[in-house]
Amino acid sequence: MSLLNSYRRTAQRKREDIAKLQSDKARVMSRIAQLSNRINSASQSASRTTNSSILNSKMREIERLQKDGAREEKKVADIEKRIGQRQKELSQEESKIAREEKREMGKLKREADKQANEHARRMKDISSTLQEHGEIHSATYTILQELQQLPDKIKVLFLASNPLDQNHLRLDEEVREITTQIRASRHRDSVELVSYWAARPLDILQALNEHEPAIIHFSGHGSDAEELVFQDAQGCTKLVSKDAIVQTMMAASGSIRLVFFNACYSRPQAEAVVQHVDAAIGMNTGIGDEAARVFSAAFYSAIGFGLSVNTAFEQAKAALMLEDIPEEETPELFVNPDRLIDELVIVKPKESNLQALKTEEGELG
Repeated sequence: MSLLNSYRRTAQRKREDIAKLQSDKARVMSRIAQLSNRINSASQSASRTTNSSILNSKMREIERLQKDGAREEKKVADIEKRIGQRQKELSQEESKIAREEKREMGKLKREADKQANEHARRMKDISSTLQEHGEIHSATYTILQELQQLPDKIKVLFLASNPLDQNHLRLDEEVREITTQIRASRHRDSVELVSYWAARPLDILQALNEHEPAIIHFSGHGSDAEELVFQDAQGCTKLVSKDAIVQTMMAASGSIRLVFFNACYSRPQAEAVVQHVDAAIGMNTGIGDEAARVFSAAFYSAIGFGLSVNTAFEQAKAALMLEDIPEEETPELFVNPDRLIDELVIVKPKESNLQALKTEEGELG
């Protein structure tokens, strides 16, 4: 478990402690209010009676109730003291989280610079190879044409479904980590993440028509009966068959390049939809919540650096291994048979890189 995750878990426990103490305080305050009402009632009875025996009885009752109230008020003071201590501890943990996030962002930036330098080195190697082997001329020209035709900005459509009657998934953490990785990437301005929460089946068509995404990312539950778990109007499970998903992809606009099923048992869906899109990713068995987050965040980081889908997939598997999460064999990548996997780039390179390719291609011609 990373230091940052440890700090976050500690902070969450502090928040839970504070919530419980506040609940305890509310219950004690309710008892104090009840005692106050009984004191008022006894006082009114005492003021109306002329019987000394009844009067003495009411006065003793009032004294007893006041003592009870004093004890309850002492409990409130004790709870408030404990709440204050927990809030102080929470503030300290949040400061640790902020420092650790800053440190990790610095680490991500250094890694991003390293990958950018590596990418530049690879481009230089490609240039040298092109000069030595004239037969690569045709392939290079094709790649250049495809890169030029890529849109300046792509959209990633994040469909999140976490029905009330299913095990809770931390999908908000997944989208937060994906957003962080995209922002730290070289082409961050070329990638826009659009999220749909509590997704229902018909939301897919609406979102596809509205946003024309290059990547569709489904995050949620899957079943071993080749179904994806969406939500109905009541927030409960709504199963969608593999055939329905395939038909939807077939009927969608031609902008879709990749479909990412970040859900358990989603391999059949990925294998089927790849007949209608360039590539798809699915899971061949159940996948853990943490593994799903780490894999997807690393994948989109690589995509944001302009790397191919295959390279991004391999880096995401490497991220699982680096985090010591033994699920690197769970994700599977499927590529349309008409595409070459190493040529499948989704994010358009910067103009400087395109110009370099044009120059090299011209020299070969």
